[in-house]
Amino acid sequence: MKGLLIDENLPASLQLPTKLPAIHVTDISKSPSDTSVWQRAQMESLIVITKDADFSHRILSSDPPPWIVHVRLGNLRLRPFVQHLNSVWPTVESLLPKHKLITVLPDRVEAIE
Repeated sequence: MKGLLIDENLPASLQLPTKLPAIHVTDISKSPSDTSVWQRAQMESLIVITKDADFSHRILSSDPPPWIVHVRLGNLRLRPFVQHLNSVWPTVESLLPKHKLITVLPDRVEAIE
């Protein structure tokens, strides 16, 4: 894991409590496809942080897949969204790199190897 790749459905200003470098996909391309995000994450050993369920589904058919953190917090306002994500981030990081899919839910964090 060399860093975080924040998907376009999350704010470019998202700051997580981590020492890993983070880039937003819009820093790479104006509107990148899911495939290009996926390939970039694979090639550069990046963790994709996304709200897009397509990445969770794609992980089942790709070997080896990149790491995916699927954020499923519903339609929260930005501040509570960021607060919740920051509060669970130490748990998320502790599950990486052993788990390729981590799902952040309102009441728990789930991980799949």
